[in-house]
Amino acid sequence: MTENPLLSASDLPHRLPRFQDIAAEHYRPAFDAGMAEELAAVEAIASSGEEPTFENTVVALERASSGVLSRVTMVFYNQNAADTDDELQAIEAEYGPKLAEHHDRILLDAALFERIESLWRRRDRLGLDEQDRRLLERYRSEFVRGGAALDEAGKARLARINAELADHSAKFNRQLLTDLNDSALLVAERDELDGLSDDRIAAAAEAASERGLEGFLIAQSNFSCHPMLEKLRNRDVRERLWRATTSRGADNAGTLLAMVRLRAEKARLLGFEHHADYIAADQTAGNADVISERLSRLAAAAVRNARAEAERLQLAVDADGGGFELAAWDWSHYAAKVRRAEFGFDADELKPYLELDRVLFDGVFHAAEKEFGLTFRERGDLAGYHPEVRVFEVFDADGAALGLFLGDFFTRDSKRGGAWMVPLVVQSELTGEPPVVVNNLNIVPPAEGQAALITPANVVTMFHEFGHALHGLLSACRYPKTSMTSTPRDFVEYPSQVNEMWIQWPEVVAAYARHHATGEPAPTELLERWEAAEKFGEGFASTEYLAAALLDQAWHRLAPEEVPEGGDDPAAAVEAFERRALEEAGVAMAEIAPRYRSGYFAHIFAGGYSAGYYSYIWSEILDADTVEWFTEHGGLNRAAGDRFREHLLSKGGSIDPMESYRRFRGRDADIEPLLERRGLK
Repeated sequence: MTENPLLSASDLPHRLPRFQDIAAEHYRPAFDAGMAEELAAVEAIASSGEEPTFENTVVALERASSGVLSRVTMVFYNQNAADTDDELQAIEAEYGPKLAEHHDRILLDAALFERIESLWRRRDRLGLDEQDRRLLERYRSEFVRGGAALDEAGKARLARINAELADHSAKFNRQLLTDLNDSALLVAERDELDGLSDDRIAAAAEAASERGLEGFLIAQSNFSCHPMLEKLRNRDVRERLWRATTSRGADNAGTLLAMVRLRAEKARLLGFEHHADYIAADQTAGNADVISERLSRLAAAAVRNARAEAERLQLAVDADGGGFELAAWDWSHYAAKVRRAEFGFDADELKPYLELDRVLFDGVFHAAEKEFGLTFRERGDLAGYHPEVRVFEVFDADGAALGLFLGDFFTRDSKRGGAWMVPLVVQSELTGEPPVVVNNLNIVPPAEGQAALITPANVVTMFHEFGHALHGLLSACRYPKTSMTSTPRDFVEYPSQVNEMWIQWPEVVAAYARHHATGEPAPTELLERWEAAEKFGEGFASTEYLAAALLDQAWHRLAPEEVPEGGDDPAAAVEAFERRALEEAGVAMAEIAPRYRSGYFAHIFAGGYSAGYYSYIWSEILDADTVEWFTEHGGLNRAAGDRFREHLLSKGGSIDPMESYRRFRGRDADIEPLLERRGLK
């Protein structure tokens, strides 16, 4: 084997991983070397005869956790999500439990925990500044929540639980990708795709051809409501597509039941009533009852709005001579008809004005330049982990280089669904490393030779994920553990949601919404119709989201003995629980499926959002209040942007996030702007 490029820091600009040199064969030895290196450093700290100090214990732990293992973990898990293959999945299956065991070995070290606890008891006498104190607090919390205070039997059981959970999560993720590809809908005849644009039909033909199939292949959506349901005129095809989308995940039923049971047992072992309380205790929400109460209150109003919308859509069905009752696979299609009828808006009319590169450069990047003074230069000389990945160097207002932004925009069979941002290099003053971040999206690629025209929903995703990227790129934190997006889950979505405000900001939309062939700006009245039409459908949007958030809470409020056994038919047990949970939460509507059903709910079973999917609307409270502040302070301008950067984005998780918010806003957040936005007053 050639020299392993993961064993030493990269010599590329901003320490961009040397992707062109990294092969699957490098990961196993790099994981092994990284665990050995970190464990040796940690054992030296734990066994030190010196009195514990912040420097020789907490800072030393930060240095120990910033070496090879950190580097290989970030590179591997992003590649496994964005461009996986059988070998990478085998490595995940093998090393997920090993990594869980490795982290448990550190967190369950009694001598190490005693050093941290000693510092915590003396924290007011250590002369710590705000960032130091926050770091000590996070370490102490991590060790306590990781089981450091348990007896030996408890520690042993917790370690077994964590290893099993890691194994199940990897298994869920592998099955999810298989289901995503296997449930793509093959349509035999072109006329069955009536309603789709020529370029979308051409892309479907190309997707089928790439798999050696005849006909047209509609790639599967990550969500329950497939975006093509809006355009397809053939009701039978719509139903087939909806059923293919929402029936995914049956093979994940046994896995998710095992995970729910293990999480419930772990929570009880650590002194919590259930997993939802275990998670909430470390979030800004504080406890699960507060979350459930607020979600339930919002859900009642959302369902009222959704039922009113359903009545309006049924009128559209009747006016169209449909002769049927509105079903889930009809909702998007008839909502689009109502938008056209009442607002004169058709997304296809806007699509020629939404070309990916123009949205990126003249929209996403342009807003960041106006708000923060940032500029971007594409680096064709730097390689990503896949040929489609693009690398941009980011410069601050004074011309200083900040870091790198990688964009991986198109869907492919080797990429999991959804969209996400992750760091590839973590910004830290301690290590001297700059931020390197990647945005992954799943935009349907254009047919060969065609312009990359995207949907309004894609535009929202681009701005949203770049909000996460800005949170990483503008980080100015001392320690890796509290840098960039290392905040509570119910806070981390806040900056990304704020960045969505620029999508229809007049100066920004005028810059990016231009015809892909002529460069002519989109007509003002078309943009006005788009903005007006966006306000229709909040009942549906709120209900499908809240149904998923409440389903997440329902699974994770179970005690171990309350988790369905599954028996010979775990899929039936999961479906029965899901149906009962939605009915009890008051969000069961046959016309609206939860945004994610349990079997393909990757956020909570293969990601970091277990009992935390509520965080999007929790963060949106802050977001809506912040949008109001920006509007009051002139909108897109450097003075407002610099204040947001100084108090929020640059702080990462280095101070209490709600204190960051209070310093920015001058007060706690007001929920009224959110209620106004979503029509929930």
